[in-house]
Formats: sequence, structure tokens, C-alpha cells
Amino acid sequence: MRYILVLYYSRYGATAEMAHMIARGVEEIPGVEARLRAVPNVSSVCEAVEETIPPAGAPYATLDDLKGCSGLALGSPTRFGNMAAAMKYFIDGSSPLWLTGALIGKPAAVFTSTSSMHGGQETTLTSMMLPLLHHGMLLMGLPYSEPELLQTRTGGTPYGPSHLAGKESQLPLSSEEKNLCQALGRRLASTAKNLAGG
Repeated sequence: MRYILVLYYSRYGATAEMAHMIARGVEEIPGVEARLRAVPNVSSVCEAVEETIPPAGAPYATLDDLKGCSGLALGSPTRFGNMAAAMKYFIDGSSPLWLTGALIGKPAAVFTSTSSMHGGQETTLTSMMLPLLHHGMLLMGLPYSEPELLQTRTGGTPYGPSHLAGKESQLPLSSEEKNLCQALGRRLASTAKNLAGG
């Protein structure tokens, strides 16, 4: 069974909830399943030592999860207009896949959550796109045929779904944000299925 890897880092839960909404959209497409995976925290003073299985949430990702996917949805909260260090650390370790071209031609998309409306949603999304371009992946966004892009007063961009979490990360996903996440999941799964010939 082909799968879309929904790979994310989440500190307060919003990015994880977005990942689940994207996975729900993926699984609306027959013949494609979603594989939810997370990345562990990193430490600024020494190598972080994490259990191999997290205490809660999705299992930690391996390079094999990435290598075997038919498509990728990559998500991170915004850190000063960029992806979080934990996600960057994982992506930086994907050089073996780059060397073999394992991800070339696979569809990919990105998503993010920020505490403020203008807190760097679009720059974070583009920062996650750059290594995917280096891997030769086919980047996908959200077309304006998705009506929520024109109606949302919270998150949502043509570069990928986004969420406005609020200063204390207390705001739930809006209906528009949920719909855009699911739309991205469907689009990614449909594209991966079509590229695979059915």
C-alpha cells in the first residue's frame, strides 16, 4: 500500500492537530494511507537523548519512513520565520537519501502554525520547501479553487495550510484551517496515486 508520510514537529499540539487533519484528507483517497511520524526535540547544549518511542503522539520518523513514502507533508511551528530546529536537524540528516536520489519526483507539501497572524507563516513554509527542492521533490501548494483561501480570517496560504495559534497557543484550528489541511491531504494523495499510475 502506498503511503503519504505526514512528518511534523509540534511543541504545543497545534501542528500535530494539523497533521491529523492532513492525514484524514489523505485517507479519503482509496489506495493511499497516511503515515504519521514526528521528530524529537533537540538540545542546544548537548545531544538530546530521547527514548526510541515517544511517551505520546506519533512514533519518531526514520529515514526509511521518508525513503519509502509516495509523497510527503512536512510540518513545523514557526520559529522566527523559519522551521523549528528539531525539523531542520532531521532534514539535515537526510543526505543519504539525497545522494541516492530516493525522493526525486515525489510530491511534497508543507504546513505550519504561528502564534501571530504575521509571525512568518509564509517564510516558514518556504524555508521547508528549500531542502525538498534539493531532494528533487515536486512541490504542491493550495490552489485558489479552495474557497477557504479567500474566506479565512485565521490561517491558510497558497503555499500550504497554516494555523493562527494565538499568543498562548490557545486557539483551536478554525473550520477553514481544518478544511485546508484536509484539502491538502487529498491533493497530495491524489497526485501521488496518479504519478504511480493509478
